[in-house]
Amino acid sequence: MIYFDNSATTQINPEVLATYNKVATDIWGNPSSLHKLGDRSHQLLEASRKQIADLLGVKQHEIFFTSGGTESNNAAIKGTAIQKREFGKHIITSSVEHASVANSFTALENLGYRVTRLPVDKEGRVNVNDLRNAIDSDTTLVSIMGVNNEIGTIQPIEEISDLLENYPTIQFHVDNVQALGKNIWKQVFTPRVDLSSLSAHKFHAPRGIGILYKKEGKMLTPLHDGGGQEKGLRSGTENLPAIAGMAKAVRLLLEDEPEKANRELAIKQKITDYLKDKPGIHIFSPMDGFVPHILCFALEGIRGETLVHTLEEQDIYVSTTSACASKTADEASTLVAMKVDDKIATSAIRLSFDESNTIEEADKFIEVFDKIYKHFAKINHLGEN
Repeated sequence: MIYFDNSATTQINPEVLATYNKVATDIWGNPSSLHKLGDRSHQLLEASRKQIADLLGVKQHEIFFTSGGTESNNAAIKGTAIQKREFGKHIITSSVEHASVANSFTALENLGYRVTRLPVDKEGRVNVNDLRNAIDSDTTLVSIMGVNNEIGTIQPIEEISDLLENYPTIQFHVDNVQALGKNIWKQVFTPRVDLSSLSAHKFHAPRGIGILYKKEGKMLTPLHDGGGQEKGLRSGTENLPAIAGMAKAVRLLLEDEPEKANRELAIKQKITDYLKDKPGIHIFSPMDGFVPHILCFALEGIRGETLVHTLEEQDIYVSTTSACASKTADEASTLVAMKVDDKIATSAIRLSFDESNTIEEADKFIEVFDKIYKHFAKINHLGEN
């Protein structure tokens, strides 16, 4: 089997699983309990928090644990909007965000907030001048993803950060779920970023656990009421086995990060070289300005889900754009925002790689896809004058 859908099918790293199982099966207390088992759990919780903070280059108390990227995004966006509502109710995002961001903005819009959704260019990238023109005296939040989850565009976070230096009261959130471990962290996590979201299953850690970075001194209104865990920001007993596993996964992910990213880039380059210049193929994830692990393309005239299932029959697993939206009607939102023709947008599939993938798998994909391409090209008369 070949998994080129590592956002949805990624397996837990065996070393991470061992840590998770050890914590899950040993005797631990509630980290909030006063007895020694609770204290032991609290120490592991904080050791995990410190390890993650050190690896990300932030302070220990700036790391908060959530159930994943969706909760982190909701907490950052809604928490900011509610916290700062007396200072203004204008919030800004892009037109190509993950559903957990886009739908959070829609929910706030329904509550009376004024939302600006920035357009993107033909590569799915926002224009900093559009953001500059959108900011006004009521703006309290800007939320722009670091890496687009559908086509892999790296957004101009550094340039946005430079602009927002002139607006210190605006909180800046970056959804970085697709960015960690791809050798681009400094591009998408600048000192001006106030809030950032990560999801553990993107890097071979357990599902259902995530990270919210909140810069020291920034305020959020909690969305969960309860026992006051996570310094009152996220009540609910912490998932200690998953947190410990995630801490190990972050360490493993960032070991030899440039070499891993280069291997992913080599796979993307090989498949891109095969696809380019083929009649009926539209590539939406070029090499420059895009992450190494995402390649989105369309075979004109063939719906994306048809191609997904055809490849699946050969034990090759890919997805139609966002895995989180692949069973909904919103599966090509980024391409639509890029003004790609609907017939082509609905033909798009996404390959996503990680450090476990190999060049040999790329060769196998090319071998299998070439037969599929020739079959559909003949049916659809691709390349004929």
